[in-house]
Amino acid sequence: MKRIHLTSCLLIFLLSSGCSQPVNPNNTPVAGIASSFIKGADISWLTEMENAGYKFYNNTGVQEECMQLLKEKGMNAVRLRVWVNPANGWCNTNDVLVKALRAKKLGLKIMIDFHYSDVWADPGHQQKPAAWAGYDINVLANAVASHTSAVMNTLQSNGITPEWAQVGNETNDGMLWEEGRASVNMKNFAQLINSGFNAIKSVSASTKVIVHISNGYDNALFRWIFDGLKANGANWDVIGLSLYPETNNWQALDAQCLATMNDMADRYGKEVMLCEVGMDFKDPVNSKAFLTDIITKTKSVTNGKGLGVFYWEPECYNWVNYNKGAFDSTGKPTIAMDAFSN
Repeated sequence: MKRIHLTSCLLIFLLSSGCSQPVNPNNTPVAGIASSFIKGADISWLTEMENAGYKFYNNTGVQEECMQLLKEKGMNAVRLRVWVNPANGWCNTNDVLVKALRAKKLGLKIMIDFHYSDVWADPGHQQKPAAWAGYDINVLANAVASHTSAVMNTLQSNGITPEWAQVGNETNDGMLWEEGRASVNMKNFAQLINSGFNAIKSVSASTKVIVHISNGYDNALFRWIFDGLKANGANWDVIGLSLYPETNNWQALDAQCLATMNDMADRYGKEVMLCEVGMDFKDPVNSKAFLTDIITKTKSVTNGKGLGVFYWEPECYNWVNYNKGAFDSTGKPTIAMDAFSN
């Protein structure tokens, strides 16, 4: 079908003024959505899992390298978190580089997720790196810029240009608490966002900068954060969302998430992306239905501003009690993963 369409477009271009763009059901032009839509996975645990002896298998039971297996399942991108100085070394700059080089070799696009912490950063935890503990807001901003530039330069010197980079992870109330807590001082949070934004762009002007918030169904939260950032002069390219529904409420939350994405695209004129999604691996049928639906909804975002969907750590099985992967207990993908290849 694509070959026929492209041939027809070329003929029309030669005979008239050019080939029109595809349109969505609302007759809004959607630029290149079929070829450019991102279907990805955060696989940041991968090297640690491999070090612990974990192996991965395709659905016929043949062992494969995990990223290659995900690519065969229809994924075209990976997301990699980076911590400043993690105690065990996993997800530090060197570990991120190892995974990024493997992804590049497979032709996968790369997102870098800056947590600006030595450990997990999420809505309930935005702990400063131990080395930054005594910093005031201005020194913190400089530290953000220095760390961001160092990681980006390491990647660039190894021939890797990330397609996207997050400044912070699930920053529902800012980051680098207490100085960067948004509910206390939105101006400080905006300053930290701009420090990361400028550092990324100084190394790679083409890398799109993401500000990432969880609870994609909560439109009021997104308006509060991004209205506040905009009022304080913050810069960003993409609005990132997380969505982790249960098997009994995914239809409602998907609809609410689409409403949030459309509102963000309309209100700020920015692209949107589901940076994290996941569901209980024990119900792969509902998980597949959820993924199929949220992928379709993201593609339908107004003016083609829905960039893609990343599953958060689908490769996990029997690992640290995490139950929202998409592989079964034998290390093979569940049918949930088929949503990315359809």
